[in-house]
Amino acid sequence: MPISRFLVFSSKQCSRLPLNLLRRFDQSKRIQCCNYTKSSRQSYEKPFGDSVMHTQTKRSRSWGAYVIPGVLLGFAGVATLFHYNDERRAVMKGQGQKSDRDTVQGPIIGGPFTLIDTEKRLVTERNFLGNWVLLYFGYTSSPDVGPEQVQIVARAIDTLELKQNVKILPVFVTIDPQRDTPVQLRAYLKEFDSRIVGLTGPAGAVRQMAQEYRVFFKKVEEEGDDYLIDSSHNMYLMNPIMEIVRSFGVEYTAEELAEEISKEVKKTSA
Repeated sequence: MPISRFLVFSSKQCSRLPLNLLRRFDQSKRIQCCNYTKSSRQSYEKPFGDSVMHTQTKRSRSWGAYVIPGVLLGFAGVATLFHYNDERRAVMKGQGQKSDRDTVQGPIIGGPFTLIDTEKRLVTERNFLGNWVLLYFGYTSSPDVGPEQVQIVARAIDTLELKQNVKILPVFVTIDPQRDTPVQLRAYLKEFDSRIVGLTGPAGAVRQMAQEYRVFFKKVEEEGDDYLIDSSHNMYLMNPIMEIVRSFGVEYTAEELAEEISKEVKKTSA
């Protein structure tokens, strides 16, 4: 190859080399720009704040997933404990668990009390020892259920004494000591049967006895200063050592009540 042609060929190759480098550099620059644009779009579509909030949400959800069920289980455990204690306290005579000698545990419901009778004398549970007692919780201003229940009690003890020679001491405990003073209570019970013993006393003492005997009552306000009392109208039969052997609801008639009381007395005597 002549020297002149070699020099021309070399100059052409040298001129093409920078051009190729420039083209390659331009392509790499475009690729980098495209990649940056894509990353910019992604970062714009999913900003940094969203990822933080998402992380915080996951943390809060994971925290709540453990703490909230634990709190609910805690409340359920406490409620179960209270319910179990109430069930134990409400066990009646004859319904408890039997021991090795087939003896029945005594009642848990009930307890000591200190009230006053219609003669303003102090009365406790010891005053009734040795008697079968029919204990009723009510109030003298009851419009319907109260008077009906007291009438049933009066007729039932008449039937027991005349036909079956069973003596029962009826006791009326007011749940409205604010209005049922000894004088008011005596006048009210005298209209039904003078044998019914009326008990009243300070509001705190009456409330404590009602709690011990699981008696529900709630004052219901009416127009002016008047009010009624929503009550469970509990009635209990108690043996001579002041243990509750039966409870009776408002569904019993006087004849049915007398019959059931007679069965319990004869069962205990036998």
